[in-house]
Amino acid sequence: MAMLSDEMLLDSYHKAIELNLERDFIALLLAEIHKRKLGTDVSAILH
Repeated sequence: MAMLSDEMLLDSYHKAIELNLERDFIALLLAEIHKRKLGTDVSAILH
């Protein structure tokens, strides 16, 4: 994950939600987003 830029990480997160990928993978991306203290719409993962 460290090799991803912040922008790429956020894009990957939003694309994973759009494609309805595995919740575990989305949670992994979200954990990294929180670790980096980046802002995103976390409500998207809850639906």
